[in-house]
Amino acid sequence: MTNTIFALSSGMPPAAIGVVRVSGPHAAAALQALAGRLPAPRRASLVELSDGEGAPLDRALVLWFPGPATATGEDLAELHLHGGRAVVAAVEAALGAMSGLRRAEPGEFTRRAFDNGRIDLAEAEGLADLLAAETESQRVQALGMASGHVSRAVAGWQERLLTLMAGAEAELNFADEDDVEVGEVVVQRLIAGMAALAGELDEWLARPAAEVISEGLSVVIAGPPNAGKSTLINALVQRELAIVSPVAGTTRDVIETPLALDGIAMRFSDTAGIRGEGADAIETIGIDRAKAAIDAADILLWLGSPKAAPDHPRAILIAAQADRWKGDAAAEAEAARCDLTLSAATGEGMDKLHRMIVEMARTLLPREGEAALRQRQRAALSEAKQCLDIESGSREAGDLILLAERMRLAATALDRITGRAGVEDMLDTLFGRFCIGK
Repeated sequence: MTNTIFALSSGMPPAAIGVVRVSGPHAAAALQALAGRLPAPRRASLVELSDGEGAPLDRALVLWFPGPATATGEDLAELHLHGGRAVVAAVEAALGAMSGLRRAEPGEFTRRAFDNGRIDLAEAEGLADLLAAETESQRVQALGMASGHVSRAVAGWQERLLTLMAGAEAELNFADEDDVEVGEVVVQRLIAGMAALAGELDEWLARPAAEVISEGLSVVIAGPPNAGKSTLINALVQRELAIVSPVAGTTRDVIETPLALDGIAMRFSDTAGIRGEGADAIETIGIDRAKAAIDAADILLWLGSPKAAPDHPRAILIAAQADRWKGDAAAEAEAARCDLTLSAATGEGMDKLHRMIVEMARTLLPREGEAALRQRQRAALSEAKQCLDIESGSREAGDLILLAERMRLAATALDRITGRAGVEDMLDTLFGRFCIGK
């Protein structure tokens, strides 16, 4: 028999309220032992809780949810206690003393919801991301995943694929029946259906990856020595993150810090000044790392001559340190070729830079209402697409058995997004990300 588990599901005490959840076949008996009765289902009841010896524990609100229509798919009880440490500890001790009950492991409530079919794998991943969300864009993306946005799309693809597979099976097994279409017409219809589905999967694969939202966009500040890079990153994060010095080569490594702009998670990096001559061995290593960071950047902030700017698809050319060169005709002519004029010391241009970064970042994020896929989901979807891609005129295009096998493999790949196909080790890793009471 499945163990009955319990855990504190709210924040650590002290707090106004402490919510203890109990899930499993002995949940009803545990609640009755504490409260002296089993309350009406799905209605909050105010009761006096007592331990096994009759000693009072707390005056609390309790809720009883008989399975299987519960969050975990099994009998579930919630105890809404006063959130003091002693109160919560006493109630947990009383539950731990009962036969058949034990403390929950991390993520075990959500794992049971998955095992009992209350949520699928994609929704569980979305819930994990929702618990970890720190910015508005992370919250919106994770909420869509947890609410089944991806799962509904996969269900639609599976239904269409099942229809195609049924057509192939009918041709293979019942071609001699009078009411079954046969021949080239059926094959071409299957190939067209597979191509249409592959095209739709390709559109999803072209969307930004979910990791861009959860881990943050990479924004790299680069340019020659003494261009004002460290001053700019200090101004952006509003603290002394990087050392500012007139000595060339002061910054010798990539300094990274997380920062959210308008609810979008980003990772800003200050880099070593890029120059061709005069750098010592250590500074040269820093320059190489700066160039690697530029290549990997989602957005590049270039503080230097526009002519020397790296070839980057999303570069903002900045005429920095404007407080120093205003009135210099040559400097002003070069600044005119940049995207904006900026002085981190005086604040000139900082608001415009903020807007430009955010506008550029939004082009890298999913549009409103779109769901992004995690790396695991993208890999499964890519495999399904490859199975559905049939080269015109190939041997497979004329072999119904091979077409049927490709569709079966595509269905298996799609099932890995929401199902159980070969995911046991990954499930242990996933649900281990959750807190104890979730």
